[in-house]
Order: sequence, then C-alpha cells, then structure tokens
Amino acid sequence: MSRKKKRDLTLENIKLLTAGAKGVAIGKTEEGKTVMVTGAIPGDIVNVRVKKAKSKYYEGEAIEVLEKSPYRVEPKCIHFGTCGGCKWQNMSYEKQLDFKQEEVYNNIKRIGGIDDFETVPILGSEEQYFYRNKMEFSFSNARWLTQYEISSEENFGSKDALGFHIPGMWSKILDLKECFLQEDPSNAIRLAVKEYGVNTGLDFFDVRNQEGFLRTLMMRQNSKGEWMVLFQLYREEKENREKLFEFLLEKFPQIKTLVYAINPKQNDSIYDLNINVYFGEGYLMEEMDGLQFKIGPKSFFQTNYKQALELYRKTLEFADLKGDEVVYDLYTGTGTIAQYVARNAKQVIGIESVQEAIDAAIEHAALNGLTNTTFYCGDMKDIFNDEFMANHPKADVLITDPPRDGMHQKVVEQILKLSPEKVVYVSCNSATQARDLALMKDHYTLVKILPVDMFPQTHHVENIALLVKK
Repeated sequence: MSRKKKRDLTLENIKLLTAGAKGVAIGKTEEGKTVMVTGAIPGDIVNVRVKKAKSKYYEGEAIEVLEKSPYRVEPKCIHFGTCGGCKWQNMSYEKQLDFKQEEVYNNIKRIGGIDDFETVPILGSEEQYFYRNKMEFSFSNARWLTQYEISSEENFGSKDALGFHIPGMWSKILDLKECFLQEDPSNAIRLAVKEYGVNTGLDFFDVRNQEGFLRTLMMRQNSKGEWMVLFQLYREEKENREKLFEFLLEKFPQIKTLVYAINPKQNDSIYDLNINVYFGEGYLMEEMDGLQFKIGPKSFFQTNYKQALELYRKTLEFADLKGDEVVYDLYTGTGTIAQYVARNAKQVIGIESVQEAIDAAIEHAALNGLTNTTFYCGDMKDIFNDEFMANHPKADVLITDPPRDGMHQKVVEQILKLSPEKVVYVSCNSATQARDLALMKDHYTLVKILPVDMFPQTHHVENIALLVKK
C-alpha cells in the first residue's frame, strides 16, 4: 500500500473475491479490510484508487488490472465502460447468474436472519441481449467528448448527440453508435433520426440553457414486432416535425404508431404531458398467455417481456391456486399479475398508489373479460388498513410486488393481521425483501426462493419468495 498524496491513496495487488451490492467487486487488504471496487470483476487482481476510506472498508475504482479474472469475456459493445448501462458485459453470463443467486441467498440469510429454506436455481434469461422492449434516448447539442477528442487538434464534426446520459453528468450525452439492449430496428431508427436531424439542421436540445427542438426519443415494441415511437419536443415546429415524422414512417414500416409531446418543462417526465397521436392508434397491444394488454406511451409494463412472462408463471406456480381462493395483490401496478392469477382464483383484489395504473388495470380486466378482479387506488400504508380488511373478504393468498424500497412497516404489520395462509413476495431488491421477511419470520415459514434474471449484463435481479403461515 502506498500514499501518493495525503488524499490519493492507492491499494495494490487486491484480489477481488466476489460481487457485492450494486455490482461492485469485493476484495480484502492484507489487514483484512473490505475493499469495494468499481471498474473490475471478481477474479481480477487490481490496483485500486481509493475514493472513500471508512474505518471498516474502502470504496475505490480499479486503475490497473494486474491479472485478469477467468470469468472475463470480451464486451460486445464499443461503448462498454463509458455508457454505464451494462456493467457486467465483461463477465460470462454463467458467472453473472452465480453472483446474482449468491447475493439473494446471502441477503435472505444475513439481513433476514433465516437459514432453513430451499433455493430454486436462478432462472436465467434465454436472451442475454436485445431483451428490452422499451428504450429512451436524449438529444443534446453538446455531446460528451472523450479525453482523446478533448486533447486532439482534430475537428470531430457535429457536437449533436442522441443517446444516454453519462453517469453522474446530467448535461452530457453519449452519442450512441450501437446498443445491444433492444432489437432492431431500434438502432437503425435512432441512427436515422440522428442523421436526419444533423443533415436538416434541426436544433438538438441544449440542457444547460433549456432550449432547442428535439428533446427525447422513446421506442417501444411488442412481441409481434410492432413499434411505437414517441418524441418529446421542447417547442412546436410544425413543418420540421411533420417532415421528420413522414421521413421515419416511410423508412420504417414497422412503426405502427407515432406520438409526440411538447415539453417546455425543466424535466423529461412524460406523465404530466399531453400526448398527441400523429400516426396509428397511439398504443400497441401485447398478449401474455392469452391475456391482452394495451400499452400506451405512459404505460407501466415490464421491459423484458419474455422474462416477465416467466416471472408471472412462477408466481402463479408458487401461489398454487385451486380456484376457490381470495387473492390480494399489493402494489398491483397495471394489474398484470392480478389478471394473470385471476383465471385460477375466486376473487382478486389489487391495490396501487398510481391512478393511471389503476385505470389501466380496470381497462385491461374488462378487455380480458375478467369479472372477479377489483382494483383500489391509494397509498398502501394508508388504504390497506383495518377498515379495508373489515369491508373485504379475508385473503387466502397474498401476493406483493413492492418497489425497490420494499414494504412500509405498517403494511407488513397489516399483512400479519390479515394472516393469509400463503404470501408470495416478488421483489426487485432482495435486501429490502430480506428486511421485510425478518419482520414476518415469527409468523411465517420461508419455504423457498427463486431468483429470476430480468436484466442480463447488469447486477439487477428479481426474487420470488414463498411464505406459508406457521
């Protein structure tokens, strides 16, 4: 270990042993102090520049790889390491799955304090690339420049960009040449829009000064290969807008609907904007095991369709419904899980805090001819109370799929009062899931868990847990 300056601490020859939260690689110093490292993978031996020194651990970034991990693979994407989206693209997919399963298992044991449960082997994704059905890109008139470009005398042409925000730099956009997350023609559409915008002199958005014309581009597709394109424009330029749209529609017949919004706000959120339909119906239809879902520009819908379908199938399998049960579905979103299990249940009651999501759930239930679903809107900790339980039939099975923060303690307490025979807990954050399971372990036995990989090439992992009343 050597000190270069008072504030510039370098740790040498750190062997990275495993993966930790948020995808960091973890090693130890000779003294046994934990080192959390970005920019490397487990199995690497690295030199580390320390960014944060605490009494029990260091946080830092790898500045030199002395010995490469046996788990390393060649990243597919030329933007790997800059974009920040696919941080594990340089690790074999088999090891990605191993580390994800290990993280979930360790969280349940350490945070949940639960030892005796079955771990079903992680459900990997059949497709490790091109698995997303929705992508959003930002326009900028000041693209991110590499260190080489900054120091070079060369003229690298247009400063316009269409791509992703550089991590930690809100005003800098990486101009994407390729992306392996969404199937074609996603790349072709994005590149055609960029080229058209540059060639015709359209104003790309100026984030710092809040001005320009082209602001964001969002693309969605369904499993039938039909596409929706949504533009956010900072201001209306009718002639330029229509020429751009007609150019796209002529070049890409896969586009079934093209919509746009004028957004002069300080942020890119579309949820409070009026959406204008230029072409098509303004939505796509999606089918999941016989259920129909209407996907609009603002719809909440799983971005990995195939794995979402596997997640719903496994959730239904864990619930093991016989047909006469009352099921509560907490954090129901647009009611996809609720409707998926409704065909096997007597009654399903869904609760969600977002009114647009509940409106969609009601619309989808009608579309699918389901008469045994009821949906309520409200903050979960407020609406799911004693009065609610008194006015509704007791749940035999409860399914919960909360956001990353997990469930509010009041919600956990209410589940224990409700005392359903089974709880199926779907989570996108096994650490907060484990915290909630710890609160329930005196009343429920954790039977089994099943990690599900929804996002290959990233550290994110879902987990399904089955609990049975003691």
